[in-house]
Amino acid sequence: MIKSMTAYANYKTKSHWGIVNWEFRSVNQRYLEIYIHLPDKWRRLEFEIRKRIRQHLIRGRIEGILHLEINANYIITELKINKELVKKVIYAANLVKMQSNEGIINPLEVLRWPGVISDSEQDNNIVMDNEILNTMDNAINNLIKTRENEGAVLKSLIEKKLESIKKEINKIRFHMPEVLKLQHKRVLEKLKNIEVQLENYRFEQELLMIAQRIDITEELDRIDAHINETFNILEMQGAVGRRLDFMMQELSRESNTLLSKSINSDITTYAIELKVLIEQIREQIQNIE
Repeated sequence: MIKSMTAYANYKTKSHWGIVNWEFRSVNQRYLEIYIHLPDKWRRLEFEIRKRIRQHLIRGRIEGILHLEINANYIITELKINKELVKKVIYAANLVKMQSNEGIINPLEVLRWPGVISDSEQDNNIVMDNEILNTMDNAINNLIKTRENEGAVLKSLIEKKLESIKKEINKIRFHMPEVLKLQHKRVLEKLKNIEVQLENYRFEQELLMIAQRIDITEELDRIDAHINETFNILEMQGAVGRRLDFMMQELSRESNTLLSKSINSDITTYAIELKVLIEQIREQIQNIE
């Protein structure tokens, strides 16, 4: 599916502790560049955020901004004591004391034992972190949908331009027999004016050389092949922007050859229109992932 690299999306979540609002902007870029703006306290989430974005996006400059509104009475730090763990620590300490017949059990040392004390802020942070990441996932999904919608529009525009290119190619093919006939006539007139007579064999050889120099059949065939391949690429899944850009380079090269071989104003006009259409498509492709 064709995806545009230009998009905007946001997603807002309300919970018991406050409001989470993510904003994402995406513009075209050769590679994937991610810029995340987070409150200082939540910079610890940046690695996970970048990881999740890379799982969904391949190209583009992505800028994400996190807005938080936290209820003032939510974050109240309370110490929590793991009573079951305290009992086990004291029991173990008493066993050691009985075996050694020395030492005392210091309550402060018991409190220092890992896991005995925890605070509510840690639990709050876990809840908030999960909410922030889940909201971000939804915002990224909205961004992807927007990129897909924009991509569908770009695809339609490109397909119309490709059809226009095919029409210009058909015009050139239609006029080529007439162009060759006129060129044959011009050669005869020039020879007549300078009163040069050539043997039939030599004359045919000269005409053949001229025809080869102005023959554009191969170029037209290659352009047809490139157009068909471009249509196929537009139906592919994943990132296809670079493939499309390469095809436009090939089409541009063939159109330049058409112009260089043109000996007729009509053919030149069609070839110029061809180049204009190719450049228009190329401009649109710069926004495709």
